[in-house]
Amino acid sequence: MQRSEDEPVPVWDLPIRLGHWADVFLVGACYVTWRRDWMAWHVWFGEALLALIIFRLSWGIWGSENARFRAFLSPPGAAIRHLATLFVREPDHAPGHNPAGGWMVAGLLALLLGETLSGIYVNNDVANESALTELVPAAIANAITDLHFWLWWTLVAAIVLHGLAIAVYAACKGQNLVRPMLTGTKSLPPAIPRPHLAPIRRALALLILSIAVALGVGQVL
Repeated sequence: MQRSEDEPVPVWDLPIRLGHWADVFLVGACYVTWRRDWMAWHVWFGEALLALIIFRLSWGIWGSENARFRAFLSPPGAAIRHLATLFVREPDHAPGHNPAGGWMVAGLLALLLGETLSGIYVNNDVANESALTELVPAAIANAITDLHFWLWWTLVAAIVLHGLAIAVYAACKGQNLVRPMLTGTKSLPPAIPRPHLAPIRRALALLILSIAVALGVGQVL
């Protein structure tokens, strides 16, 4: 049975949506606890964020079809051609990320991974808790501390750019990029096939594994 025109189609699974909004909360929580000097909470939020990033990376390999890196990491030329139509009003018929959005997601994930890993090392170095504390030269330890600082402000800039892009897409292209991340659905024409969504039990297994990996990393760095 063929779908009617612009039928709501499930495009973002529950793990992607929950993970996305949990990332938003945890980044905000890390900022607040840093500013308040609540470092114990800051570390806990940072480790939770690392677990979610590891999960998202694994979900990009074994997760739902449009959550996989091979589905949304287009050639750079495709992203440039997409950005050339940024101010052209047109419907959003991408079943997942558009070519430019895919690279934005990859960049944010890379920044979050670098920020959380460097933050765990910095905390362990200060607390003298990790296996690497006595092995890493002071110059490198100081460089990692500086990296953690600069990655944070690069991440903030990337988040602001992400928010501006969402606003531009809404104002200039007439595309609401937030609603699908809330509802999980997007209106697509019949010619666009439904993306395959992976089972929740796989997400739960990968999440448990990701938490274990994050805890292990916290003991080593």
